[in-house]
Amino acid sequence: MTGRAAAGWLLRRLALGAVVVLGAATVAFLAFHLATGDPVRVLLGAETPTPAQLAEVRTQLGYDRPVLVQYGSFLGHLVRGDLGYSYQTREPVSELIGDQLLPTVELAGSALILALAASVALAVATAGRRPVLRGVSSLLELVAISAPSFWVGVLLLTFFSFRLHLFPAVGSDNVDALVLPAVTLALGLVGTFTQVLRAGIERALAEPFVLSSRARGTGQTQVRRRHALPHALVPLIALSGWTVGALLSGSVVIETIFSRQGLGRVVATAVGGRDLPVITGVTVVSAAAFTLTSLLVDWLSRVVDPRLRENPA
Repeated sequence: MTGRAAAGWLLRRLALGAVVVLGAATVAFLAFHLATGDPVRVLLGAETPTPAQLAEVRTQLGYDRPVLVQYGSFLGHLVRGDLGYSYQTREPVSELIGDQLLPTVELAGSALILALAASVALAVATAGRRPVLRGVSSLLELVAISAPSFWVGVLLLTFFSFRLHLFPAVGSDNVDALVLPAVTLALGLVGTFTQVLRAGIERALAEPFVLSSRARGTGQTQVRRRHALPHALVPLIALSGWTVGALLSGSVVIETIFSRQGLGRVVATAVGGRDLPVITGVTVVSAAAFTLTSLLVDWLSRVVDPRLRENPA
């Protein structure tokens, strides 16, 4: 792909990402206005405001204006990074999300790295091997996919924290406190990733270039690592990009179980308190994260498979 074609590809992907974020922001805005209950009363909390006070607050917040005008104002604030103020804490939503974003990124990133590393090891070790070994691995992967994350988290807490005292049960202050939450979040991904990667390796092992490599005397391990694995990585890279949503949604459960800081607990608290600005802000940030991840995945796919560089789409 030439420099001009690469620039065109990047611009198209950025434009598509902007449309995705705009769509998520629009859905969040509509959900905010279609939600049951008066947002002003939710904002005022336990107070019992008079009609005049309600009208005054609505005017200050702009809720008395037409919906299209509010939508335009919402998008204008969004472009400037202004997501409004939390009903519960009265903090700017952008600051609230920014303060809790890093722990969630650490958890999701650690879980993804663990899942990828374990999946590559398992897939390379079991692809094209004896049916018994492959069958046992497939069974364990199915169990990992099917096991609810909250159940896995409770089991890990009971065994490794309460009985063996190897890892802390709660908190997010050090690396030790990250191990069990990351393993809990990664376990389901390992099953899915391994199945996809093993199928790709087995297809690659049947390709003519692999047979030629074997005929030249290349060892079995080298054939798998140097020839079959790179060709099987493209579907796995694409799948890992789609797991961003699963990681973000899974963090809600995991951060609650392990009492970790992060966006998961922010969302859980916001939903319980009907804190619509926070829910809207997290929705928009999640859409932006998904868009950036998709762009990174497309780029990595082209790095791993040169044939994709010739495709301008």
